[in-house]
Parts: sequence; C-alpha cells; structure tokens
Amino acid sequence: MMGECRLWAPSPGRESICTNDGLFKLGQLSSPPASFFSPFDPGNTGYISTGKFRSLLESHSSKLDPHKREVLLALADSQADGQIGYQDFVNLMSNKRSNSFRQAILQGNRRLCSKALLEEKGLNLSQRLIRHVAYETLPREIDRKWYYDSYTCCPPPWFMITVTLLEVAFFLYNGVSLGQFVLQVTHPRYLKNSLVYHPQLRAQAWRYLTYIFMHAGIEHLGLNVVLQLLVGVPLEMVHGATRIGLVYVAGVVAGSLAVSVADMTAPVVGSSGGVYALVSAHLANIVMNWSGMKCQFKLLRMAVALICMSMEFGRAVWLRFHPSAYPPCPHPSFVAHLGGVAVGITLGVVVLRNYEQRLQDQSLWWIFVAMYTVFVLFAVFWNIFAYTLLDLKLPPPP
Repeated sequence: MMGECRLWAPSPGRESICTNDGLFKLGQLSSPPASFFSPFDPGNTGYISTGKFRSLLESHSSKLDPHKREVLLALADSQADGQIGYQDFVNLMSNKRSNSFRQAILQGNRRLCSKALLEEKGLNLSQRLIRHVAYETLPREIDRKWYYDSYTCCPPPWFMITVTLLEVAFFLYNGVSLGQFVLQVTHPRYLKNSLVYHPQLRAQAWRYLTYIFMHAGIEHLGLNVVLQLLVGVPLEMVHGATRIGLVYVAGVVAGSLAVSVADMTAPVVGSSGGVYALVSAHLANIVMNWSGMKCQFKLLRMAVALICMSMEFGRAVWLRFHPSAYPPCPHPSFVAHLGGVAVGITLGVVVLRNYEQRLQDQSLWWIFVAMYTVFVLFAVFWNIFAYTLLDLKLPPPP
C-alpha cells in the first residue's frame, strides 16, 4: 500500500482501495484482479490473517471514515480462526453485506466504544435528516452508522412520492369533473370510473391495482397521503424503492383480493391496503425491536398512529354499512385495510428486519412468499368459480 492510496474515501461514489497497480475502483469489485490480495495472501488462499488486516487498518486510520473503521475492526475481532475472507472484505468495501457477514459483525467480540451517532455534533441539515431517518427506522447502532455513511440520496425516494402525487392528481381531476370533493363516493357517477374495483367487473384485472387512485373523499385521501409520506418515504430512503414498493403493491393486491373473497358484493377504492401494509410493518418492527429503536416518544407516536389508523378504519366500516346513495350497490368495503395489515406483519416485517441483507437467504421470507402466493391463487380461483357456484346476487355494473 503506497503513497496517497485510500482504503475508504469519504466522498460518495469515489471509494477506492489500493493494489500493487495503484487505485482499484469499487465499482469493479465484482471481478477483482488476481493480484488484489497478493501482497497479503501470497499463497492465494483467499484469506489473510487478522493481524495483517489490523496493521493495514492502523496504517490508514487517518484516511478511514471512523464509522467504517469500527465495522472493519468488528469484522476482524469476530473471526475466531484468526483469518478474514477475501469475499467478506470485498462485500464490505462495495457496500454489500451478506447475511453471514452481518452475523460476523453482530457476534464480534469487540463492542463499539465510540460515541453514538446521535451524540455527534456539527452536522448540517441534510446530515441531521439522514441521522433522523436512521433512528426512525433502524434498531441497531451499527446499521444506523452504516446507513448514515453510505446514503447518497441517489436515487431519491421516488416511488412513494410518485404514487402520492398520482393519487392527489386523480382525486383533484375527479373532484373537478364530479363537482364534489367530500364523500365523492356518494356521487352517482363515481363508480363509472374505469379505475375502481367493482365485483361485476372483476375480470378486468387492472382494477385490482388501479383502485388506489380513487378515494372516497378528501377525508379518505388526506390520512392516506399523510401516512404514506411520514412512514413510506423514510422507509424507502432506508430500504429502497424496490423493497418498499414490493410491500406496498403486495398490500394493495392483497386488499382487493381479500375484498373479492370476504366482501364479495362491495367495490373497493383508496390506497389503504398499501398504506396499512407499510405502517403495520413499521409498527411491528418497532415493537419487535423495542429496546433497540431510539426514535423519540416512540410509545406516544405509536399510540397516535394506532388511533389514526383506527379512526380511518372506523370511517371505512361506517361508510360500508351506511345506506348507499345508489342502491343496490353498497359503499366501498373496509376489508382491504385488513389485507394490507396481513401483508405488513408478514412480508413487510421480514423486509424491514433485514436491512441490506439478501431476502432470499431468509427462510421466513420464503415461507411468507409461499403463503402470499397460495392466497393469491386461492383468490383467483375463488373469483373464477365461487361467484357462480354460490349463485350470488351482485349489484348491477355501474
């Protein structure tokens, strides 16, 4: 290791490590050169001793980010056999943490003795925001530090913001076209929209998803938007659009399918299935990691969240059984909320509990995926056969 070579640069996107040939970019670590470990692994075994590794860290301690140095030292101290695997080192340097690597860190003999991230001073506004998000969503200090060091806001939390903007845009368009913003669902033309799920039109598969863009009124939209932004955006900043989008969409589809099975004569509107999936997953993760979660006033905030969710659910139940403005078709169902909660406390919890870990390595993930798949298949066959076999009297198409 020579000259000004850096093991970990503080600027996002510029991380590099030293080899005999100079600087080696982290973006190429998926296929590192054979000479990469040669100064420390002359036998090409794929391992180097923890003593050499610690000496390497000490010689470059001034150039290392303190948080990353702690993680590297924890990795070194966790190795009972006195050796560090090349792949674990590559995973860490490229911000990829396998489940085995994480276990090595968590089972390390060395405790992180430096001050907590929350105690650091002199942070600018964006750094304080990132730190706040870390403490809102992650239960382990080492995960919070990792997230704080590696987050670059690229890409931004585009999924939840885009979905929210689309929901607001569709609501405003419908409000103008119907001339009604409060309890839009009572308007006689409301159910004629091609986005609403209606039991008579259940063969139109897009309706099982697009119903999220239609809301019963501004009181329905308002709470869903607030929860999406306050809970969904921070979760997406930490776990990424793919994982949070998966939980959200799974909750939406489960919501409409649950209605088609349990409340067969009712239509469905609103994004509550996806919102309740995210919020219930987040609340369950807090409860399961109560001592590790360091967000302020967590008991009070959980109580407020549960009260808001209960009020929204109560509103949906009241509306469902309120006399319809256009009989014989009832008002929209509330069962989608329950479908979202079921997804949140199963698939959602597994996603939130495995920050930056491979979900396919988690046995619970596959169990819940199998359960969700069985439910979807059951609901599909139910929609194909049950309505005819039960000779159910459905409301007329809108």
